[in-house]
Amino acid sequence: MQTRPLGSTGLELPILGFGASSLGQEFRRVTLDEALGSVRTALECGLRLIDTSPFYGRGMSEVLLGVALRDIPRDDYLLCTKLGRYDLTHFDFTAKRVAESIDVSLHRLGTDHLDIALCHDIEFVPMQQIVDETLPALRKAQAAGKVRFVGFSGYPQKIFHFICDQTDVDCVLSYNQYTLQNTRFADETIPWLKERGIGVMNAGPFSARLLTDAALPAWLKEPEEVKAAAREAAAVCTSRGTPIAKLALQFSLANTDIATTIAGSANPANIRAWAEWAAEPIDEELLHDVQQIFAAVKNIGHAEGLPENNS
Repeated sequence: MQTRPLGSTGLELPILGFGASSLGQEFRRVTLDEALGSVRTALECGLRLIDTSPFYGRGMSEVLLGVALRDIPRDDYLLCTKLGRYDLTHFDFTAKRVAESIDVSLHRLGTDHLDIALCHDIEFVPMQQIVDETLPALRKAQAAGKVRFVGFSGYPQKIFHFICDQTDVDCVLSYNQYTLQNTRFADETIPWLKERGIGVMNAGPFSARLLTDAALPAWLKEPEEVKAAAREAAAVCTSRGTPIAKLALQFSLANTDIATTIAGSANPANIRAWAEWAAEPIDEELLHDVQQIFAAVKNIGHAEGLPENNS
């Protein structure tokens, strides 16, 4: 698996990382064999960055990862977990909870350190607390050797400027905003982050199933015109013998300014397919045609979190 540097951290990340949200049964019931098998397959295929959170399965993802990684040398993988979001509407970014959350995650994951710790979905809270309290608490954990690098994650592009204009972070994670349909992360934010030496991570190349052949979930928040364009694009890809998911993944991986793109599944077959796609050249003619379909709805998304945190 090809690697890229994560900003100024010195970490080399695989361009495709493994997202472990599915291990927490966020999307469907998962068997223990599927959970453990997906982790083993990810590592075998070179997806040695594993991204999780105490929010995923309300702890289940971290627990199952700890089991799956128990007999695997710590140097064989990189761990990224998060803190601050613990349920759909439960957020706690206090310094006290930061310290507790890191220790609980370390215990669940069966390790003495995290490679990356991120404040999770900060757009749902008044963000000044992240600057004044949460990130300083994370830096204390970093000084104690429990965390190597720190940052934050979220959806609205405004959050990256708000935080990074006031304080230093090592890396950030954006989701669903660098895809075939929505490239706001690259258009508005990535060049600005690169100037500051901040590591750039991307998640959600399939945009919550929008860019797959699966039935669109009822909870998908994208406007109807975006969904319609995605169905049209998927049909064109099918007619050319390429799943739209393949094109979507290859598109996200092709951006050399992004250290890693994180995709998640508890299905080992999916992970193997992604690794194969990552090694294959993109169909430039098909990409052009799909981008033409998305032109009328390019960068149209939805709001997440507090209104004042969106722009």
